[in-house]
Amino acid sequence: MSDQSHPNGPSPSDAIAVQINGELQPCPDGLNLPALLEHLGLNPRLLAVEYNGEILHRQYWEGTAIRPGDQIEIVTIVGGG
Repeated sequence: MSDQSHPNGPSPSDAIAVQINGELQPCPDGLNLPALLEHLGLNPRLLAVEYNGEILHRQYWEGTAIRPGDQIEIVTIVGGG
């Protein structure tokens, strides 16, 4: 079997399972929180994130590595008047 890259994203062996908004989802291994949000197509400027039961302040996002079994709740901030 040859060693090939995966142009359409991670292969199952390169993915980890993470619970996002109550649903178990595969995501690439080795991501930090901002990279996960980008992978999901979300704009981090408009989000609040709960990481394993704790609201995670934005200053800690860059240093937060996503690990198998993490539970992440992502809430979109909506303005209005």
